[in-house]
Amino acid sequence: MTDYTLAELAGWNDRIEQLAAEFGLDCYQQQFELCSAEDMLCYEAYTGMPSHYPHWSFGKAYERQKTFYQYNLSGLPYEMVINSDPCLAYLMRDNTLLLQILTMAHVYGHNDFFKNNRLFQRDTRAELTLATFKAQADRVRAYIQDPGIGPDKVERILDAAHALRFQVSRTGLAQAYSRQTLEQERAEAVPPRLQHDLLAFLAAKGRLQDWEQDLVTIVHEESLYFVPQLETKIMNEGWASYWHYRILQQLDLPQGLHLEFLQRHNLVVRPHQQQLNPYFVGFKLFEYLDRSLGRDKIKEIRAGERDHSFLRRYLNEELCREMNLFAYAVEGDNVVVAEVADEDGWQLIRDQLANSVGLGGIPAITPVAVEQGELILAHDYDGRELELGYAKETLKHVAALWGDGVKLRTRLAGKEKLICCNRLQEVIIV
Repeated sequence: MTDYTLAELAGWNDRIEQLAAEFGLDCYQQQFELCSAEDMLCYEAYTGMPSHYPHWSFGKAYERQKTFYQYNLSGLPYEMVINSDPCLAYLMRDNTLLLQILTMAHVYGHNDFFKNNRLFQRDTRAELTLATFKAQADRVRAYIQDPGIGPDKVERILDAAHALRFQVSRTGLAQAYSRQTLEQERAEAVPPRLQHDLLAFLAAKGRLQDWEQDLVTIVHEESLYFVPQLETKIMNEGWASYWHYRILQQLDLPQGLHLEFLQRHNLVVRPHQQQLNPYFVGFKLFEYLDRSLGRDKIKEIRAGERDHSFLRRYLNEELCREMNLFAYAVEGDNVVVAEVADEDGWQLIRDQLANSVGLGGIPAITPVAVEQGELILAHDYDGRELELGYAKETLKHVAALWGDGVKLRTRLAGKEKLICCNRLQEVIIV
């Protein structure tokens, strides 16, 4: 039983939308959909899309989240918003009136960020999002229903592509290419266009049938859609939190709602134990920058940065101290504090945090050569070693898409090593 009517909710949305415009937020047309807790579980498992191709991993995510929710081990998101034009957001029906007001204001912050940040402008087509995901889902279902293909073969290819889903270009969409370029690339083992995009390389050069190539391409295109969200998590959530706070301060809320607003807001932007809360860090940074640089400058920052550059440029000693940030290291079975935010340590803390956000936390693996049919890969070693269990299993997926042996160059314990996987998917380290 909710404590509001749809008419009341629409009235609050009109006031929020007006304030967002007065603050200068530049948004796509906004659409909200009320949904049940069960619906929210489904949307969360399927990355928020109203239409998505089927795969067992989505069902696994749904069952896991449902179990955690039933036993009060985790909650559900207050809202879920999609980078689309019109911008689509889900509100859980069981939310209180204040929570709906807060999340609607939060959504307008995300909406403005999606429309204006350069990564989203460059790498996504918001007006095509929903239609693209539906078309991809229809193609996957058609392959599943094809008697000559079937669900098992589709699952095998999707499993491999999912294991490599973020081994894509880290500088945006691949450059435009012509039919003549494609003809030239056929004679090149590793074309320049694909040197930093392993998944696209395997789609183009792997020994795949047309339908297999299409499945890998679908996963690749979907990954490129999500890369800007990974690369701007702190900024995006900080921007949305900053604006929901500013908007609700101007709504002249009744006393009861205002008290709940303060409680809810503090829950959203509080620091977390044993992990970084992107809402907390992003909100603190934008709040500080608004005070020190002004509203026009933070809009410029919102438009031009990603998390890595945002932290490198604007996370200073004062903020590191205020947020009690520190760096840690693993020594044997113990985790110890390696640096604290003092005059000497804060820059190391900033740099470690900046290097770990977005795709910085995912090893970069690139194709470098083909030797006697075997694919040679290189790990962009930055001082962090590969986790061997994951590396070995992932290399098997690369071999499945490549259709022959694969060797990966990396460093382990300070020495150059080769992780080799043959066509039988037997893995050794030499």
